[in-house]
Amino acid sequence: MAKKETKETIEIIESPEALQQELTKVSGFFEKNKTSVLGLGAIIVALVVGTLGYKWYTQTQDEEGEKKLFKAVYAFESDSLSKATKELNKISDEFGGNTQNLADLYQGIALLKQGKFNQSIEKLKNFSSGDLLVQARAYSLIGDAYVEKKSFGEAIDYYKKAADYKPNKFFTPTYLLKLATAYEANKQGKEALATYTDITEKFPESAEAVPAKKYKAQLESSISE
Repeated sequence: MAKKETKETIEIIESPEALQQELTKVSGFFEKNKTSVLGLGAIIVALVVGTLGYKWYTQTQDEEGEKKLFKAVYAFESDSLSKATKELNKISDEFGGNTQNLADLYQGIALLKQGKFNQSIEKLKNFSSGDLLVQARAYSLIGDAYVEKKSFGEAIDYYKKAADYKPNKFFTPTYLLKLATAYEANKQGKEALATYTDITEKFPESAEAVPAKKYKAQLESSISE
């Protein structure tokens, strides 16, 4: 059983297609819960970022930092968020460079899941990576934190950053859908319509294209009334 689980995890880490399939599993819930999808998305994305971040981490960390960070990550993955936050904070203070960088990422996610949005934003803004996927995820998580604070203008800024960061067919549609929803929440119907259109025209085969068409039609109908 353990070997099977390890193999599946490796496939998700190394294959964008496999990772997209994991994200697609939640699309049905998105359809039923549009108004709360941004907050829930933070938790789902946190798990994805955790997996991707761990791969990045194992390629860059020194042995001492690896041991300490591994324990904190284990607590994080076990949903021992309070314990993980304390350990990650110690690691961030003790180490510099990549170890501190990734500790800030995990801590930002843990704080977000605990509802400590201001602290989460601060830590996530400290994170920086040239990775194809993880940096965009960090931007998206900052957007999620701002949404929870109902600071939709700031959320829009970070969802834009996520969508514009190394665009790709696997994850950009997700960020665009969040962006469009944030626009709606911020009473920017014109911008929301344009973003829904971008999804349907530029990423017609994505899982997000289906809800984008639906929400675009609903928005057009409400505007015309």
